[in-house]
Amino acid sequence: MIVVGLTGSIAMGKSTVAQMFAGLGIPVFDSDAEVHHQYARGGEAAAQIASRFPDVMVQGAVDRQALSRIILDNPAALAIVESIVHPIIRNRQIEFLDHCRRQNKPLAILDIPLLFETHRQQDVDRIVVVSAPVELQRQRALQRPGMTESKLEKILARQTPDAEKRTHADFVVDTSQDLDDTVAQVAAIVANLRRQQSASPQ
Repeated sequence: MIVVGLTGSIAMGKSTVAQMFAGLGIPVFDSDAEVHHQYARGGEAAAQIASRFPDVMVQGAVDRQALSRIILDNPAALAIVESIVHPIIRNRQIEFLDHCRRQNKPLAILDIPLLFETHRQQDVDRIVVVSAPVELQRQRALQRPGMTESKLEKILARQTPDAEKRTHADFVVDTSQDLDDTVAQVAAIVANLRRQQSASPQ
């Protein structure tokens, strides 16, 4: 089984591309969705965050906006949250891959927004980077609720630059055109990976 790491900076279109891979029958682990699940009432991460940041809890769930305001300008708080969340998400990813192997899946996607920033390259066999021109990225990002120029700059400062990500990619998906163009790129990558998997020793 080929394990593919899917990543991309904010507002590049990574979630849309992940849905396209899933639409082609490739199992995808959505790390962002798992974080949402973990932050919900009863989530493993929620219980741990509550003990460190009780002010961000609302009826037993993590208020993501409140937590974001705390960690945006506080590297120490960010490190604490990451030390709680990242191991939980990694364990869920391992469970996901184990399940895919038991199902004899030829390919599996780990959608990891901070793949490079958390040094996860060694955990995947191939890397797909979702990219777009910087002006389009900014336009998309600033359309998001609650996003400001200042907040965007702080987020980008914590992310590996897009140009650097692309240099480490096995495949780059350019989302600057229409959805049909992006679908075609994703389909070509899947076909390529399937050929690689078929040609590899079993």
